[in-house]
Amino acid sequence: MRVQGDSMFRRNPEDISQLFVRNKDGKMIPLGTLISARYEVGPMRVDRYNLFPTAKILGENAPGYSSGQALQTMETLAEKSLPPGMAFEWTNMAYQEKKAAGKATITFVAAILVVILILAGLYESWADPISVVLVVPLAVLGAAAGLLIGHMDNNVYTQVGLVLLVGLSAKNAILIVEFAREARAKGQGVLEAAIEASKLRFRPILMTSLAFILGVLPLVTASGAGAVSRQSVGTAVFAGMIGVTTLGVFFTPVLYVLMQKRRKKAGQPPDTSSSAS
Repeated sequence: MRVQGDSMFRRNPEDISQLFVRNKDGKMIPLGTLISARYEVGPMRVDRYNLFPTAKILGENAPGYSSGQALQTMETLAEKSLPPGMAFEWTNMAYQEKKAAGKATITFVAAILVVILILAGLYESWADPISVVLVVPLAVLGAAAGLLIGHMDNNVYTQVGLVLLVGLSAKNAILIVEFAREARAKGQGVLEAAIEASKLRFRPILMTSLAFILGVLPLVTASGAGAVSRQSVGTAVFAGMIGVTTLGVFFTPVLYVLMQKRRKKAGQPPDTSSSAS
């Protein structure tokens, strides 16, 4: 049961002093002898989270810093500044980001493993898939350079672009390795096959890569609502493809030759079979 006084007795803060309470001796005394009432500025409403009174804090990371760094900084400040009995929890996008933290690396590694397993089943060899996948770091290097030049952070959108680069960079390397295998099947040496494949596939690699690079250029220069997410994906893919196209045509033949020589030293038969198209 709740008891409420008439409106005329609770209009002013001073009316509280007219209430009586019982002291430790059982006598009734005016509340005004214990407290003082005055007007103060307070919130129009009190938000609650899990039944506890809460204060919402909305923020955004500063340019050049990732959202993960901003969340970590807020957690550090809260642990140092909040008094005993108070705690903090993340909600909405911040909660989802904290929950998904660290999974980007797992996804990236899984994408590489899928490429290796598919190519291993296609080529019936481990040397050729590894020579293809070893060009992926070139794409990551190009993406990192592009993000650094553009003063962008490593967020979830750039991580999506990095996963995309795994397939795109492997595509260019597959073109060279595939033709090198065909040349080996015709009786050419490892070095001669790698050089021949590089010459034959140089123009197609440049054409397809330039088409894709120019295709994602509008994402790099995007504007308007949601432009930051499009710019993050576009910059990572744009710079990564430039890096893997510029360096991949030189490093892929070298990696192929090195892996074939390592295969020969391991005592495995030379790769002279051509995969089915």
